[in-house]
Amino acid sequence: MTARLQRARPGSPELQALVDELAERLGRSVAVDDPLVRMVCTSRHFGDEDPVRIGTLLQGRADNATIRYVLAQGVTQWSRAGFIDGRDDLGLLPRYVVPLRERGHLFGLLLVVVPEKTLAEHETRAIARAADAMAAQMYGEHIATDTRKADERDLVLELVGTDVAARTTARRRGKELGLLGAAEHVLVTVVQLSCATEHVRQSEAALWGALEGFRQTRSATGLIAIGKERAILLQLRDGPPGQDEVTAQSARILDELRTFLGPSAGPVIGVGGRHPSLDGAWTSYEQALVAARAARRLPTLNSASDWELLGELAVLLQLPEHALNASLVPKPLRTLSGAHGGDRLRDTLRCFLEHAGSIPRTADTLGIHRTSLYYRLRQIQEITGLDLDDGAHRLTLHLGLRIEELLAPGGDGAV
Repeated sequence: MTARLQRARPGSPELQALVDELAERLGRSVAVDDPLVRMVCTSRHFGDEDPVRIGTLLQGRADNATIRYVLAQGVTQWSRAGFIDGRDDLGLLPRYVVPLRERGHLFGLLLVVVPEKTLAEHETRAIARAADAMAAQMYGEHIATDTRKADERDLVLELVGTDVAARTTARRRGKELGLLGAAEHVLVTVVQLSCATEHVRQSEAALWGALEGFRQTRSATGLIAIGKERAILLQLRDGPPGQDEVTAQSARILDELRTFLGPSAGPVIGVGGRHPSLDGAWTSYEQALVAARAARRLPTLNSASDWELLGELAVLLQLPEHALNASLVPKPLRTLSGAHGGDRLRDTLRCFLEHAGSIPRTADTLGIHRTSLYYRLRQIQEITGLDLDDGAHRLTLHLGLRIEELLAPGGDGAV
């Protein structure tokens, strides 16, 4: 399920011609990038090439450090052209940047290499005229692309919806359009952004850019649905993916999103269960939503969660948001937390329960003598009034500890 860092879709011949014409007029290297700073078109060199430009031509996109630097200058929010400083450590010369906007939407960035950081008036006029033509060209091309994306989005939403008739119709239509191959083993991944300060179109572009590389890999065929703050990746393959593949895919998606968006975006990923038929796509999707909720609530998951690894948390996380609160913590556990030495006793209890009540393994993990462990367990029983030899009492305490994890500071966000 490996995917390379995703390049932007190459620009049209018409856009390339506009780039080449401007470069020849200026005698400077010119490029057009998409809003994620991935190369779309570029001119020939004029002796002003730098390591970033050369590397971008070879790789199809700049490295993540350069992309983060350029985006950190706020260029996607600029209302007018301006310079960005060079960075010797990145191998980047100064550039004159023009946001390519049409009808209020950003479609790309025009970048001109200007080592001296100064342009003559006739040069800025030529750049402005060319930028207007490029923005209009990209707008026209965007309309056709947007239509295809919208069709794909609608198909995915129907395949993961709860309406059986709509799912059946979508499956038939997807096969007729050639969007669904013969493979049927399905996996759905949900990517969720925080309610955010990022501009909606930039967030949507980032989600698409991070997921597009997984639409077609050596082992999977995928479809994508992008919304304002959420994206769905539906993948079909001949067999279930290995756990390492799924983990690596989630890590790659998060890395891309953290490159394209600022810290406030707070992306999390939820991976659904693996199902042997496309009919299970809606179930995998519902499971992915639960996993995304876990990723938001549990910092220990590092922003990515897999339904198949959630265990009993999968049940707890299906409670309504308003119900998942401190009132669910059993009274005996709250009493233990408020007792003298409560933190140490709760840690002992957690270790004991997670080792299935094994005295030797618990003592070894905690690094204490068994006599000390027995003493702590007696304290826990006296404070809680529960019997640790009773399976129901153990379950009550274990579920209480798991609920506390979901309610921990920093883990109370809703998905």
